Amino acid sequence: MPNDPREQLLIAARELFLRDGYRAGVDAIAAAAGVSKQTLYNHFGSKEALFSAVMSACVQNLTVPLAGQDGLRDALLRFALSFRGELFSPESLALHRMLIAETPRFPELAREVFLAGPCAMHDQLAQVLARAMAAGTLRQEEPRFAADMLVSMLLGFERQQRLFGIQASAEPEPERCAHIIDTYLRAFAPAPTPST
Repeated sequence: MPNDPREQLLIAARELFLRDGYRAGVDAIAAAAGVSKQTLYNHFGSKEALFSAVMSACVQNLTVPLAGQDGLRDALLRFALSFRGELFSPESLALHRMLIAETPRFPELAREVFLAGPCAMHDQLAQVLARAMAAGTLRQEEPRFAADMLVSMLLGFERQQRLFGIQASAEPEPERCAHIIDTYLRAFAPAPTPST
């Protein structure tokens, strides 16, 4: 564990919040961090502020890089593997469950997490797809709609299964991602040019 008490508190709080939700107590968090409750309040001021700091740190892991010089299929396949790997991880699923449960209590925090994570990633994906459309690699479509469709295909019913603790597809992940991306590229393939 790091020597910095603030970092120790963030690590301990993250683990306990993901396990127990917001009901995790400050006494338990301070004990898990190896610091006093007063140290927790000195660094964060309140349990709410600590929760907000933990959620802000968690969302940074949910953004998936889209940059690269690969062809479109390779770039989307790399994105799909990273995106699904991140969002289907046990920690990400626990974070999703907790945020949904705590959204009525922390609506502004939920909005911040959404804007910094899923919304930012969606905007980047729409830009990548818009460039592919401009290059003629994908058919002309509203880029945000095209991004919606890809994200929906990547998560699909499978995410619901995993959120409910049900094992999803037995198909190996690389094959599953390739199947999704190839289906997507066929659906958004450029329209054939009419023969003269």
